Formats: sequence, C-alpha cells, structure tokens
Amino acid sequence: MKKYIVLLRGINVSGKNKLPMAELRQLLNDLQFQNIQTYIQSGNIILDSQKEKSETCEIIKEGIFAKLGYEIPVIARTISEFKKVVDNYPFSKENEKIVAFTFLNKVPVKTTIDIKNIKEDKYKVDNDVVYLNCSSGFGKTKLTNNSIEKKLNVIATTRNLRTTLKLLELAK
Repeated sequence: MKKYIVLLRGINVSGKNKLPMAELRQLLNDLQFQNIQTYIQSGNIILDSQKEKSETCEIIKEGIFAKLGYEIPVIARTISEFKKVVDNYPFSKENEKIVAFTFLNKVPVKTTIDIKNIKEDKYKVDNDVVYLNCSSGFGKTKLTNNSIEKKLNVIATTRNLRTTLKLLELAK
C-alpha cells in the first residue's frame, strides 16, 4: 500500500466543477482507496492506494468523470516526493504569503517561462514542480497556473506554502 498526496485541479473554483468533500471521499472509498482524508475545498487528498501514481490518478480522474461529468486533472506525489519539494524551495520562505508550489503532471521540456513584466516575482522550474515567490501577490502575478501550463505545455496545479505544509503534516 502506498500513501499519496493527490491534488485535483480546478474544482470548487468560482462556482465551477462543484464537488463537496464528503461526496469526493465517498467516491474515493467506492474506488477502493483507503485512509482517505481531504483538506479544505480545493481538491487536496491524502489516501492509500495499491496502485502506482499514474494509475491512481487515472482511476480518480475517470471516477470523477463517470459520476459528475467533470474533466478534472489529477496529480499525485508520494510523501517523500512532497517533502522533497518543500525542502528544496530555492527562495526565502520568510513571507509565507508569497510562497507557492506549482505541481506539474510531467517534467517539462522547457525550463524557462517566457512571460514579460513579472516584476519582482521569481520562479524556478525543477523537474515536475515550479517554485514560486510572488512578491507582487498571487492576485497580481503573471506567473499564474494557466500561464505556466501554456508556456511549459503541461497540466499544473498550484498550492501555497500553508496548504502544502498542512498536507504534508496530515500525511505523516
């Protein structure tokens, strides 16, 4: 049995793709996952699976589509992979409100995100994660999830430092 932190992209955002966490937990239980926990309403899951990461993601994606008709990207990491992402953050974590991690579904070919006028915002592409330090604030940054997906040709989902640390804490 493997423990994964699973991230869904684009649920419960601006009234779209509504998926109550109780309903999600029941769906995951019906899909034969175990020790299921969810955290806040934005598609953060901790679960145990007998399957490999890619198959676990595909089962969840297909299950959500079959039940609700939503095409939801699903990204999973092992606990050690998730911890490594946090430990390898290359910028200061002093101001937690500007720290985030964009998890990618694959390692991108490119490692540069060509976006003009990102001001003081910083990023680093490292394997299947983009580290973000957005001093302009997440509401104003041009380093958005959509722009990262478009520039790197990947599927991505972003979590702030607080959520990332909480998921790691819950998973232990």
